Amino acid sequence: MIFSSPIFLFLFLPIVLTVSLLLPGKKSRNSWLLLSSLVFYAWGQVDFILLLLASTLINYGLGLWMDRSESDTRRKHIVALAVFANIGLLAFFKYANFTVGLFNSAFRLAGIAPIHFPPVPLPIGISFFTFHALSYIIDVYRRKWRATTDPKDLALYIFFFPQLIAGPILRWSAIGPQLLHRTVGRDKFAEGIRRFVGGLAKKMLIANSVAGPADHVFALSATELSTPDAWFGILCYTLQIYFDFSGYSDMAVGMGKMFGFEFLENFQFPYLAQSVRDFWRRWHISLATWFRDYLYIPLGGNRVSEGRTCFNLMVVFFLCGLWHGASLTFVIWGLYHGFFLILERTRFGEWQAKLPQSLRHLYTLLVVMVGWAIFRANTVAAAGHFILALFGLSQVPAFTETNGHYTTTQGIWAIAFGILFSGPLWGWIRTTGAKLGRRSPPACRPAVQIFGSALEIALIVVLLLVISIHLAANTYNPFIYFRF
Repeated sequence: MIFSSPIFLFLFLPIVLTVSLLLPGKKSRNSWLLLSSLVFYAWGQVDFILLLLASTLINYGLGLWMDRSESDTRRKHIVALAVFANIGLLAFFKYANFTVGLFNSAFRLAGIAPIHFPPVPLPIGISFFTFHALSYIIDVYRRKWRATTDPKDLALYIFFFPQLIAGPILRWSAIGPQLLHRTVGRDKFAEGIRRFVGGLAKKMLIANSVAGPADHVFALSATELSTPDAWFGILCYTLQIYFDFSGYSDMAVGMGKMFGFEFLENFQFPYLAQSVRDFWRRWHISLATWFRDYLYIPLGGNRVSEGRTCFNLMVVFFLCGLWHGASLTFVIWGLYHGFFLILERTRFGEWQAKLPQSLRHLYTLLVVMVGWAIFRANTVAAAGHFILALFGLSQVPAFTETNGHYTTTQGIWAIAFGILFSGPLWGWIRTTGAKLGRRSPPACRPAVQIFGSALEIALIVVLLLVISIHLAANTYNPFIYFRF
């Protein structure tokens, strides 16, 4: 059940919202949201729900034991056990097939019989589930917020459906207090609706429209891929992954507000970044800050020697790449970004910072888009061929015309709006409207405010109608980050 499906939009979400608003007290609402979240997860993958609930109960017990322990040594042992158990669960389900494949490749080269290991299915959202569980354990260990005495609260924190499948990654120290005390006001609920509809529009009207052309280009073989094809395809994918993932995050944040929760913002216009370091301050913020707070800083961060700092960065981005999937392309993508972050700590970074803003922006976009070619490719060889094509070194003449069969009018409009809304255009429109309203004569301000509110409501209704038309077309395009 994905957020952009009719059954979620017109049945599941309205029912959950209505009952939640009618129920009295936080405990009854929390229980209802937990039940709804379990149904949401079981709808897509019922096989693993008991396993993940058992894991949640184990984390609950370990957290309670650690919270009540006064011995620092014992607390360290408990947190080490919890980290080992959670990472072990993730490693088995996400990386067992990958590891066996690597061993079998080595065995074939050595003339040794391969290992026969049944494929391990991947639970939906296992990476996000694990990071939420680890945040709970580590925040309790650091005494940022106490362990809950009610296992249902921990289960709701981990399984809460708006963020369960693709984030943003939550912190127990931020969500724990909200499970006990939160309010749902009219303004907050209205802002939640705006964020949800805006995120849905990002997904349905932009991300889905450029997904087809991107898939077509990345499916081309090395003997078919020209330089114009490659740049067109990477432009489409660059917009697709941003509007797909930021659209999901906007919907999650919006639904959180409708239920009274405040989630961490996950994106801050990353394609406006002036450096790779700046890009990672703006892209998937909940993941970047999670690695910073729970791994990079404990490793020593940048408080150690320059060599050790570079090592810490490479460890973090190696694991960041591996977190995205059990594939060498993800690992290389992570190391690729780690390399540029280290490079920007050298004199190159000082030189790059002195460039004009437009050149700094161009450099960052080029690095990020080449990185997306690695991220999107199915194999390392395919990634290599694609990058060669980007720079006119493919087997196809560099200036061969782009194939027109996947360049549609809808796709061109989506690219245009995608480029425009990659920046704070909508925020500028709202701010400018508010300023004009304040500058109007005092007698006219109430009418201006009513007109502005009516215009915004009309825009939301129009967007929902257009989105409904797209849903009626029965096109299926799941969120990119569901598989992570």
